[in-house]
Amino acid sequence: MTNTQYSTLNVNGVTIPDSKLCRAITEFVRDTDTDLLFNHSSRVYFFAALAGQQRGLTWNPEMLYAATMFHDVGLMPSHSSNDLRFEVDGANAARDFLESHNVDASDVERVWAGIALHTTPGVPEFMHPIIALTTAGVEMDVLGLTYNKYDDKTREAIVAAFPRTPNFKEDIIQAFYDGIKHKPDTTFGNVKADVLADKDPHFHRGNFCSVIPCSHWKA
Repeated sequence: MTNTQYSTLNVNGVTIPDSKLCRAITEFVRDTDTDLLFNHSSRVYFFAALAGQQRGLTWNPEMLYAATMFHDVGLMPSHSSNDLRFEVDGANAARDFLESHNVDASDVERVWAGIALHTTPGVPEFMHPIIALTTAGVEMDVLGLTYNKYDDKTREAIVAAFPRTPNFKEDIIQAFYDGIKHKPDTTFGNVKADVLADKDPHFHRGNFCSVIPCSHWKA
């Protein structure tokens, strides 16, 4: 897929901003992510922006593009730490990238939060549109939570441009596992513990109620 094809895709009026920053984001993520994750992230952008239309929200398209495109970068070995949640690794990568392009600090903070919180259901929806819509786009493409809020033509146009693999449901779970299996402790208290439990029969979840009685407090 060429940059021209990518930048001119129009779905119900939603397009990727044709700006120097967004072209740089596209190039960075294309060079960093697998095809699976690049296409997934691209679909997330469109579903996120369309969700914003549906909700009557106002947001900066460049920053939404940054948040959605970087949201899984932390799964890649080149940006994966040994001890941070992959969401934080991705958020840190986006922050460094945006700061290098002189993006306003408040916008960088929103993108960081949008990525860091995208697997924390029940919170982002009440926050800034960049944060809320990043999660909305992810939940649509991975979980299909709002599937019926998009008509067939809309869904088909997005998937035609950024295809789902024939076994995407299993492939994305495998991609999550491959990106976090080396640091299982970082999944404590978040949905990615489900991924490790699905893939690794020897995985034992951390237990919040076990941590409390083991603390140094006497009572």
